Amino acid sequence: MFGGGEIVSDVKVLFFDDDGVIPNHPSLPVLLYEHALIDRKDKMETIFHNHNWKNSWVNGIYDFHHYHSNTHEVLGIIRGCARLQLGGPKGENIVVHAGDVIVLPAGTGHKHLQSTADFQVVGAYPDGSNYNLKTGNSNEHAEAVKQIKNVPLPKTDPIYGEDGPLLSFWQQ
Repeated sequence: MFGGGEIVSDVKVLFFDDDGVIPNHPSLPVLLYEHALIDRKDKMETIFHNHNWKNSWVNGIYDFHHYHSNTHEVLGIIRGCARLQLGGPKGENIVVHAGDVIVLPAGTGHKHLQSTADFQVVGAYPDGSNYNLKTGNSNEHAEAVKQIKNVPLPKTDPIYGEDGPLLSFWQQ
């Protein structure tokens, strides 16, 4: 855990199939921690770093379908709210608010659809992994599927550390 403040969260679990364009992950679900850091929005990046989710950035989310085939990703909503599409063009639209955290397994498509003007996100990766950017081009799919299967499970949950729900939901 981290010092100061209580973490309160409901975890939603979302599975997405390979649609032939966006591979998604064959076995790991997306985890949506609603209201997880509602009172700690300004500390998200530090909390993620403390649990070894590093190589972070603060910005928005691309407005085109994309995924990372070589690493998992955590997205923490710092400010505002947004409607995102997860899982690719045939996926699901979700609404996220400041304080929400999304953990995307390698291969999971994500896209910004609409947001408030102040929408801001922090992203980070287990062990500070470098990430690639895939957009669903037909020539990348087969290789991406192979890469996704070889991405190791994280050792920690980005919010809760060694005792977090991610370790229960993500098992091989």
